[in-house]
Amino acid sequence: MKIKLKQVLYVILPLAILSSCKNEKKSEPIEEVAIEVEEAIKAPSNVIDILTTSMEFQMADTITSGWNTFKYENRSNEAHFFLLGKYPEGKTEEHTKTEIAPVFGAGMDLINAGKAEEGFAEFAKLPAWYGDIVFSGGSGLIAARHTAITTIKLDPGYYVMECYVKMPNGKFHSLMGMAKALIVTAKDSGHTPPEPTINITLSGEEGISYDQDITKGEHVFSVFVKDQKPHENFIWHDINLVKLDDTANLEALEAWMDWSNPKGLVTPVPEGITFLGGVNDMSAGSQGFFTATLEPGRYAFISEVPNTISKGLLKEFRVLEN
Repeated sequence: MKIKLKQVLYVILPLAILSSCKNEKKSEPIEEVAIEVEEAIKAPSNVIDILTTSMEFQMADTITSGWNTFKYENRSNEAHFFLLGKYPEGKTEEHTKTEIAPVFGAGMDLINAGKAEEGFAEFAKLPAWYGDIVFSGGSGLIAARHTAITTIKLDPGYYVMECYVKMPNGKFHSLMGMAKALIVTAKDSGHTPPEPTINITLSGEEGISYDQDITKGEHVFSVFVKDQKPHENFIWHDINLVKLDDTANLEALEAWMDWSNPKGLVTPVPEGITFLGGVNDMSAGSQGFFTATLEPGRYAFISEVPNTISKGLLKEFRVLEN
């Protein structure tokens, strides 16, 4: 049976052992933090609110299809994102418990033990229907006590929302509760996409490009996915906006963004890094939008794949005072 391994991280890692989340929480309790969030950006009037205070997505269970703007408020003490995957008909999160958990456990145990080749070989035992999952966008990484505004277009169907950033001990956030079923109805939202101020083109072959200088102030970034492919770690290219302070190191950031690196996506983020959102994985030809307010300083766009510097998928830029 041929399995599309790019599906492994997106769905298997986050959702496979949902039934074990309660046990995980008992053995490693996570303290909820109630922190006042400083709003740096203005959300549109018609938004879908998502809230994380620890290891959860608090939001509606059902939303309309079409263009939707998500306001993701991260009140927790570490970085998160959300990614939406549209499941094939008849498949739900319950199937992850019965068809994925044993394979997931065996594969990840081997990878964590430093036996990556054997671990990925285990994923060949996964059911073929994973190849039918359609990844449909979501927010980029967003720092603790920050808010991401993301606009994407969704078809009707059954989706699963997830975050697979890792805890300091290497456990994926999804195994701690950051996985949620979402129904997208046939009723259209009636919304239209926002007007962009910056147009970004995202390409695995040509890297990240944009159409004009980026100035200070609030921007709506349009992201067009020109092409799409799985990279060495089976992940599609996405885009994340990063604020870099004087201590930030681009090589450390590049290594952290690769989940197959033993320290990749592990909390805390590298020194000097603040994630400000973006647009998560979408298929070729898709378009998404995100909003961010930029102060003068050093920034970068980066994809969650290996070797971003050589691929042009890490693009540093500066925002000037005037």
